[in-house]
Amino acid sequence: MNNIIANSSQYIGVADTVVSTLSGASKKRILVIDDDRSILDVVEEVLGYSGFEVESRLNCEGVFEQIKEFKPDLVLIDYLLSGINGGEFCHQIKTNPLTSHIPVIMMSGYPKVFFSLGNYNCDFFITKPFNLEDLLEKINICLSKGIQKSV
Repeated sequence: MNNIIANSSQYIGVADTVVSTLSGASKKRILVIDDDRSILDVVEEVLGYSGFEVESRLNCEGVFEQIKEFKPDLVLIDYLLSGINGGEFCHQIKTNPLTSHIPVIMMSGYPKVFFSLGNYNCDFFITKPFNLEDLLEKINICLSKGIQKSV
């Protein structure tokens, strides 16, 4: 957590680049799922400043309905969540024909556990605490793939 907050000033230059890149296009939508409110708050602020439309959740209850309504371009999910393993939820997204096209970035403070169990077909994995520039870079890589939404 300290690394996230300590590095928050570092994202401004990257965020300005993202905003200028997105200025001619509609805002990309990102759904963030983490059961740690402080992480959600920081990530929401950074992504919002970077020109993204962001919705966040503390759990996965009803999330497929939210995906259907919000139509995210990317999902950022914590690996360890209350009630469900974030990896299992990633697998559900990636195996559902209506959502399999959505890039998923998983994050965790326990990378050894994550790597020992497989990657659940996620597009990227980020170790907590993470650098905000790295997060934005991985998001932009996923979004630049040009995957068409079918939701």
